[in-house]
Amino acid sequence: MKSFAVKIKKVKSIIFSTVFLCSSIHLVAQTLAPVPPMGWMSWNFFAENINENDIREIADAMVNTGMKDAGYRYIFIDDAWQGGRDNKNNIIADPRKFPSGIKALADYVHGKGLKLGIYSDAAQLTCGGYTASFEFEKQDAGTFASWGIDYLKYDYCGAPEDSTTAKLRYKTMADALRNSGREIVFGICEWGQRYPWLWASSAGGQLWRMSGDIRDKWKNISVNEVAVFQGGYGILDMIDDNAVLSNYARPGRWNDMDMLIAGLYGKKGPSGDLGGIGCTETQYQTQMSMWCMMASPLAASNDIRNMNEATKRILLNKDVIAIDQDVLGKQAELKIKSDSWYVFLKPLSNGDYALSILNKTGSPRNFKINFNDINLQGSYEIYDLWAHVKKGRGNKWQGNVLGHETKVFRLKRSGKN
Repeated sequence: MKSFAVKIKKVKSIIFSTVFLCSSIHLVAQTLAPVPPMGWMSWNFFAENINENDIREIADAMVNTGMKDAGYRYIFIDDAWQGGRDNKNNIIADPRKFPSGIKALADYVHGKGLKLGIYSDAAQLTCGGYTASFEFEKQDAGTFASWGIDYLKYDYCGAPEDSTTAKLRYKTMADALRNSGREIVFGICEWGQRYPWLWASSAGGQLWRMSGDIRDKWKNISVNEVAVFQGGYGILDMIDDNAVLSNYARPGRWNDMDMLIAGLYGKKGPSGDLGGIGCTETQYQTQMSMWCMMASPLAASNDIRNMNEATKRILLNKDVIAIDQDVLGKQAELKIKSDSWYVFLKPLSNGDYALSILNKTGSPRNFKINFNDINLQGSYEIYDLWAHVKKGRGNKWQGNVLGHETKVFRLKRSGKN
């Protein structure tokens, strides 16, 4: 009987420890990314041609353009910063690109009130063929922490395709980051092929890419209604894929729809590959609208040092950004789906709702929606977040929507019908 009681005590201890560990991981996730991270990422504009002077200029521009005030706080250095390992196997930055070192750069970025992100891969080499972190997770996490890194994007090029290995490799790095002595947000980037929304949070990630890389285009081309997929997603493709994943997003757990492409205008390079011929400003605005509705991390990838007014208007719309950064942490649900339009609804922390109406067609259309059809009862004040004007009060909306445009409204419950 004593032996049985001891066994029961051990089982209870194991259960308690497991629950405590899971709760701790969830609390860490919420602490690190209670709202979707916002910032600027180097890859689409600079590709491999990145250096410390560029990053310093971007940090200055984040402040001078109002990006920081709008909520963009991270500067994410993507692939090609690495310079190999030293004689103690510590990962080092390329001394030609970063002669002052990453620590000095992080200090500069932090001095602007911003945060610095960096990139690695769960294999021996990164996607670009540079030094990666497999089997050096603990050492690299410690190095990143000593430099003052705040975020790690962890890619999966060169790693085994099976899900079991992916889960193990991501958890290994997540554990190393958690034990590094510094809070570092962990972005999992295995392109959605192993359904990371089902496991990435328990593996230690705060966000995960839910699809392949985005290109500077509206959607994948098709021939006779058969998609010709070449590896790069367009804006509408991302929206379609993420529309079914709303139940998996919450504070500290985000479906990452990849970089914002506003302001690239078909620039040659990564975003211009695989049909990335550029988008209209209406299409760029739709991307911003839907990334915010879907609570995606927001990573601008254009040259923010030289933005035109249209790009600034899109990236700096604080009313729309507030939808993305709402602390309730809900991803919008697809309420109406047809060949011509999508309607998404997102509850907000103060009891308001965000409503988006996306015209999938390339031509202007007149749309009418009764709020009762999307389970909203009563009367609402309707505020247009792009026009920045009130559109009346009631339980319905009707109006024109341009081809590929997305209207976004904030609905506040009104006492009058």
